Amino acid sequence: AEWAWDVRGVNILSIQSWVAYGHVGNASAMFPLQRLGAEVWAVHTVQFSNHPGHGQFRGGVLPSGLIRDCVDGIAALGALARCDAVLSGYVGDAETGAAILDAALRVKAANPRALWCCDPVMGDDGPGIYVRAGIPEFFRDRALPAADIATPNRFELEWLTGGPIGTLAAARDAIARLQAIGPRCVLATSMRTEATPADAVDLLAAEDGALWRVRTPLLPVRVSGAGDAIAALFLFHRLASGSARAALERAAAAIHGVLRRTAEAGSREILLVAAQQEIVTPSRHFVADAC
Repeated sequence: AEWAWDVRGVNILSIQSWVAYGHVGNASAMFPLQRLGAEVWAVHTVQFSNHPGHGQFRGGVLPSGLIRDCVDGIAALGALARCDAVLSGYVGDAETGAAILDAALRVKAANPRALWCCDPVMGDDGPGIYVRAGIPEFFRDRALPAADIATPNRFELEWLTGGPIGTLAAARDAIARLQAIGPRCVLATSMRTEATPADAVDLLAAEDGALWRVRTPLLPVRVSGAGDAIAALFLFHRLASGSARAALERAAAAIHGVLRRTAEAGSREILLVAAQQEIVTPSRHFVADAC
């Protein structure tokens, strides 16, 4: 309960990528947060026409100086002290990473209760590492030691902790090793171990020595932006409830509902707007089990 906020007035500084078409980065995180009632101060790290996964895109990485200028402008308004959390995701290059780290530290200095939720976006099964050289090391060595919450997928958790995760025991040990780096609260997504049925996928959340698991049906859909959305949802519900278990249950229910609607529509893009009611009042709920 130490981290519980009155979310009617919560302010979140979200520093992530932006696409004009589709939903990844801030284009995936902002709307769910706003739909739940949070004020989002969005700073973009890239401006792309669409997600590169489409095979082509236009646009480019925004200069790190622009990120710093935007944060400077917010600070000049005296607003950093009213910032309750920083949410960060895709880092375009090393200079962008340094600007995000500086912003998070400035917010935490202005408001000691503020949290930094760091989504260490670096890769996934299939493509492997898809960020520029040095970015994974930035997350491991500089960002995560200063973060309060981390939201890696299974691939990223393996890279960050240096070993394969094939069992629930291995997942528990890997999360503990990640917490030893810095973040006291961890959400691990896209988890599949020997205990996971073929028709399901697990999400794990850990905090204060407890580990919780939510198991949801595996859906016939693979879209970009789901990780960005669930990181935002988990951060919001962690702020609202003060409980990693409650945040896990609520975030899992919302993202499952959105992805189910996306799969039913056969959409290549996650249908956050069309399925927005699932964000607020999910049609199916899941109970987290201690493990």
